[in-house]
Amino acid sequence: MFFIDTLDLEGLGNRSYLAGGAHTAVAVDPPRDVDQVLAVAARHGVRISHVVETHVHNDYVTGGLDLARLTGAVYHVPAAARVSFARTPVHDGDTFAVDDGITLRALATPGHTPHHTSYVLEEQGAAVAVFTGGSLLIGTVGRPDLVEPRLTEELARAQHASAHRLAAELPDETEVLPTHGFGSFCSSAQADGDATTIGKEKAGNDALVQDVDTFVAALLAGLDDVPAYYAHMGPTNAAGPAPVDLTAPPVADAADIAARLSAGEWVVDLRNRIAFAQGHVAGTYNFEADGKIAAYLAWLIPWGKPVTLLAESPEQLAKAQRELARVGIDRPAAAATGEPAEWISANEELRDFPRATFADLAALDPYEHRIVLDVRRDSERADGWIKDSVHIPIHQLHRRQGEVPTGVVWVHCAGGMRAGIAASLLDAAGRDVVAVDDSFDAARSAGLPMVTGPRSENS
Repeated sequence: MFFIDTLDLEGLGNRSYLAGGAHTAVAVDPPRDVDQVLAVAARHGVRISHVVETHVHNDYVTGGLDLARLTGAVYHVPAAARVSFARTPVHDGDTFAVDDGITLRALATPGHTPHHTSYVLEEQGAAVAVFTGGSLLIGTVGRPDLVEPRLTEELARAQHASAHRLAAELPDETEVLPTHGFGSFCSSAQADGDATTIGKEKAGNDALVQDVDTFVAALLAGLDDVPAYYAHMGPTNAAGPAPVDLTAPPVADAADIAARLSAGEWVVDLRNRIAFAQGHVAGTYNFEADGKIAAYLAWLIPWGKPVTLLAESPEQLAKAQRELARVGIDRPAAAATGEPAEWISANEELRDFPRATFADLAALDPYEHRIVLDVRRDSERADGWIKDSVHIPIHQLHRRQGEVPTGVVWVHCAGGMRAGIAASLLDAAGRDVVAVDDSFDAARSAGLPMVTGPRSENS
């Protein structure tokens, strides 16, 4: 009998897997913090004998090299991947034993990257699951534009061919286990559902129901913004990441926090956006620990800028530190836990700003001057926006704050989390802000004038 355990990395929208039998197991696309993989292996009472990568990842720092070092496992990386460390190169068709009667077979599935490889888990020679990495996802495929712009169309066509290869060579009941597609920006579209099989994908995945030209045209037209930190993940993984360090950072007191703010460092408040709006240290930014902190903080922060974390508890701090290590923000410069009143000196006051709904915005006097700032991505705004609103996607706001007109800024996104981040950025710059903490679906029902159709710049 075999087992497959899934490790959900919700903050990044990814999954990693541990699969094996009674004695040994293989880890697939492990995260940077390998202790959780080791814990799963210990729970099953197995030794990790193999570690495999489907590709050199663009969205997170792998723990594969460190996990192989710690366990003595064989480290398998696609042969065509350009890396600077010793590994066992994997070629199309290679097989290796995981445990008695359980094998893994490599299938070349280029598209997400030129060297992308999927792995078929077989029990007694029969395919039971396939680890598809960034190839065939649930209802979609991995995006093909993260390697080199000149290769994007070529890789999009390769994605189509790879999906068809998987569909042709594997039984319909084979479970499809992708790494990306659960909110990851590596997915070319939002994945729908939590589990799938080859048969289900053959019935509904665009890569398998559309001809190649139709599929490629739609795929390329739908590609969204690429997080800025992705530029650092590939080179880090190719060079061989250093082992993760999750020891507690130095403790920051009020004077240290003030000095770091004065020096232009980023001081990040991890509390929820409601608590932050009610009272926070002037100049700090709000990235909720329970939100997509790794993706959005890594996307917005100037790479390499020191970051100090403020948390309401040691547990919240540790969770955020773990999330950030997964995207290469390895060591916070300092940290503090407790209440915001403890993070300021006796002669300072906390700042605050109001929160509101779209109904509150609609209830304003139409002659009252206010600015509506939409921080959703281009693809989201294309479906409709509030008339006369200013559009600056959240990941561009820090460097484009000068484009926000004077006046009270009512900032919104699709659900509230990104509006909280944006409000904190503007508040830190001394602007008067109102964070619209509401679902954008409520904007139309609130009676706000809406625009639909092809978007124009700053429309």
